[in-house]
Amino acid sequence: MSEAHPAAPRDFRAELRSVRARLTGAEGYLGLERLRDSKGELEKEVSRPDLWDDAGHAREVTSELSRLGDDIGLLDDLERRLSDAETLHELMIEEVDNSVEGELAQSVDDLADRLDQLELRSLFVGEHDERAAIAELHAGAGGTDAQDWCEMLLRMYLRWAERRGFETEVDEATEGGEAGLLSATFIVKGRFAYGLLSAERGVHRLVRMSPFDAQHRRQTSFASFDVIPFLEELVDAVTIDDKDLRVDTYRSSGAGGQHVNKTDSAVRITHLPTGIVVSCQNERSQHQNRARAMQILGAKLAERERAERRAELESMSGPRVDVAWGNQIRSYVVAPFQLVKDLRTNFETGNIEAVLDGDIDDFIEAELRRRRTES
Repeated sequence: MSEAHPAAPRDFRAELRSVRARLTGAEGYLGLERLRDSKGELEKEVSRPDLWDDAGHAREVTSELSRLGDDIGLLDDLERRLSDAETLHELMIEEVDNSVEGELAQSVDDLADRLDQLELRSLFVGEHDERAAIAELHAGAGGTDAQDWCEMLLRMYLRWAERRGFETEVDEATEGGEAGLLSATFIVKGRFAYGLLSAERGVHRLVRMSPFDAQHRRQTSFASFDVIPFLEELVDAVTIDDKDLRVDTYRSSGAGGQHVNKTDSAVRITHLPTGIVVSCQNERSQHQNRARAMQILGAKLAERERAERRAELESMSGPRVDVAWGNQIRSYVVAPFQLVKDLRTNFETGNIEAVLDGDIDDFIEAELRRRRTES
């Protein structure tokens, strides 16, 4: 009786070649060699004994060095993992050893997943995509249901940020007449927070059986979401003249957070030349609320200047319809069926509970990819 030969191990060459090509592409669009050169220059600057004579500049340098270190470390780790997988595959084939096939398959899948996340970086092309974000929600048509919807969206975005490990601050929340919120302003701090949330800018529509209607009829309600990059330092962004400001104080209320108090510490700042109004009520004192409101105002004015420059350039090539604001971008249907559908990308899911609990990354990625194909 002839001796049985072990089955030939699985050939992973095609998968490994694909991963290698993707990693090489990532090193290209992230500019690995440029990152290494920049890191070396910043390390020289950090070693200067007079670096902290200018604390603001020092913080910028050390933050940038940390960011570069993270990016280089991520790419180096992927290279190490891929090299290990390639070596393991060679040994498996040479030794006709099936025992490591499961380990290798898991390594290849893990590398592919990590590259999926890394490749999202290639979709960020905006000047401020890496920054933190200042986001605003406003209830639209739909009465109390719209105000409730505004509060539901606030929870959705806060849960999304929590899932990604981002830090959040709710700086203003104005309560609705019966329930929910008329508006809310919140900050999301984390790398690429603005780039990610920019894909959510627009009007969101909810269709459900109204809990506020005595006859429980179907109600359609709307809320708008807008976002701008959070510019921590305003020195290089805009100049704000105190004579252009009207500052009002009032009593804090609403869902601003655990530190909201009932004294006249909330601050509302109106920028008279533009009519931009900013409120903050979440900090412990009037002074802190004013400082935060000034930061938000500065970011809004900087964004206004950028928008004016974009409009001037676009006017040279003819009118262009802005579909990012004031138009419905996504529908959330609870009744008569359950469906969340993005009208820009046609991406959809029937798991509305997961979406409202912050599971919106697939929607964000789909819109970022759509933008990239149209740019």
